[in-house]
Amino acid sequence: MKRRSFLASAGVGVAASTLAAPAIAQSTPEVHWRLASSFPKSLDTIYGAADVISRRVAAITDNKFTIRPFAAGEIVPGLQVLDAVQNGTVECGHTASYYYVGKDPTFTFDSTVPFGLNARQQNAWILQGGGMELLRDFFKGYNVVNFPAGNTGTQMGGWFRKEIKTVQDLSGLKFRIGGFAGQVLTKLGVVPQQIAGGDIYPSLEKGTIDAAEWIGPYDDEKLGFNKVAKYYYYPGWWEGGLNVSLLVNQQKWEELPKPYQAALEAACFEALAIMNAKYDSDNPAALKRLVAGGAQLRPFPREVMEACYKAAYELYDETAKNNPKFAKIYEPWKKFRDEEYLWFRVAENSFDNFTFTAGQRR
Repeated sequence: MKRRSFLASAGVGVAASTLAAPAIAQSTPEVHWRLASSFPKSLDTIYGAADVISRRVAAITDNKFTIRPFAAGEIVPGLQVLDAVQNGTVECGHTASYYYVGKDPTFTFDSTVPFGLNARQQNAWILQGGGMELLRDFFKGYNVVNFPAGNTGTQMGGWFRKEIKTVQDLSGLKFRIGGFAGQVLTKLGVVPQQIAGGDIYPSLEKGTIDAAEWIGPYDDEKLGFNKVAKYYYYPGWWEGGLNVSLLVNQQKWEELPKPYQAALEAACFEALAIMNAKYDSDNPAALKRLVAGGAQLRPFPREVMEACYKAAYELYDETAKNNPKFAKIYEPWKKFRDEEYLWFRVAENSFDNFTFTAGQRR
């Protein structure tokens, strides 16, 4: 009798565990995504952010949720990542949203605004200053959820075959430049060319373009621009702090279990921090090597900077008048920018100016 009773109770226990297993499995299903990047694998920092995201998501979820990155061109061309995410060709993509200003200039706010915010200010606006809510509302129209997932910091102004001494030197210049900055420079006679990273070198080498910008010394050295253009200008006023985003298909995001959503969001924040830190760490040595190898380092003349600044804010005001989506973000963004500038002038800028100068005297 006792033996039968024990077997019966054991059977109940087995049945209960069998019933419990599907509930556990349902909370941690296996999910496998593909990520289309806008960047070539050779650029280990900006492309590498996709690897950071993939590794962290897998580690947090015990490999139940995996994301496989694909470099530009492996699934879709680098400048078609938004479309691939929007229509569900891939579940997510890692890209710079300003590549899509041809669809709507409002995309520039998710990446960078010329003469706008630096990296810390951009993060502050998106994460704490109301930017995320505004951007999420905009991206809904494209069936996408956006996450900050990398920042390059302030970029260089690019490689030129000839010196830029006056505003007139910009007239007719065929310049590879991404995003809204191309429209700014059009006002000054530049002929902007939006070319994916992996295609810039051959275009510059063949003379299809006269100048090109990418990110900064570490990547520019890898891409070999110094071999085909002599003059290296700074700063990249159009990219004071380029935010690179993970774009996720809206339906795929909503299907993810909440723990997986949290894992993905945390992974993006890690990629955001690591990219900025890695560029800040690697750019100084790369710049020294480029200059030692013959690159002619030049600041943009004050006249050129002032003309570009004037053209930029004229363009923003014109765009805001004709594009309600742009205006909806531009006005609160501009208010936030003004307040940040005041704070940074008081503390950050005074600290930087003194310590950088003092350090040179030692």
